[in-house]
Amino acid sequence: MTSVPMVSASGVCKSYAGIEVLRGVDLTVNRGEVTCLIGPSGSGKSTFLRCINHLEKHDAGELRVDGDLVGYEARNGKLYELNDKRICQKRSEIGMVFQRFNLFQHLTVLENLTIGQIKVRGQSTDRAKAKARELLDRVGLDNKEKHYPSQLSGGQQQRVAIARALAMEPKLMLFDEPTSALDPELVGEVLDVMKDLAQSGMTMVVVTHEMGFAREVADTVYFLDGGVIEESGNPREVLSAPSSERLKSFLSKVL
Repeated sequence: MTSVPMVSASGVCKSYAGIEVLRGVDLTVNRGEVTCLIGPSGSGKSTFLRCINHLEKHDAGELRVDGDLVGYEARNGKLYELNDKRICQKRSEIGMVFQRFNLFQHLTVLENLTIGQIKVRGQSTDRAKAKARELLDRVGLDNKEKHYPSQLSGGQQQRVAIARALAMEPKLMLFDEPTSALDPELVGEVLDVMKDLAQSGMTMVVVTHEMGFAREVADTVYFLDGGVIEESGNPREVLSAPSSERLKSFLSKVL
């Protein structure tokens, strides 16, 4: 029996005000795989990522996570949008790490990691704190639990954001350019945490400009341009010997 892919996209389209941002994206992410989405700004990478957890509604095509339609259910041959409660429940199973951290500034690091566990998952405060401390230790921030986000560097805040996402025990992690807002010397500490996560078997979809990370960690890389996938495959092959002129041009600017 073949296992169901963690993410399956077929002909996914998305428009804003008549402008096509995604024009029929086909993509598969199997369990335990790391998939990197690369491409120029405005190519649709972040939009597609946000469609995976229904932060954006796709207009056409089919998108599934762990075999279930994203944002909809099929009944009697028709699609019906899930209500907000069901959407939130599904979204809680998918970790999302944003470019700008999105931490709660008025909460301590420890509180940032426990609030979702308590309010969404119904965990006891003691269990939530124990899990939070375990994760802070994993990302190298066990001495920062009483700090507020404003007291941390950008790299430390992003590591807290990753730990917060992991606290919800997601089956899938999405990263939207997690290092692009960081000073160059802080990028490595975040990528190290992500590499550790990949080695532990977490299924990950990463929008990134870090080609070294994509080459080293990804199982598959997809190059998006103009809302379509121009090229995809093994990152060592795709990034070393691209076949499309568009990807050659892109890599000449970023490598």
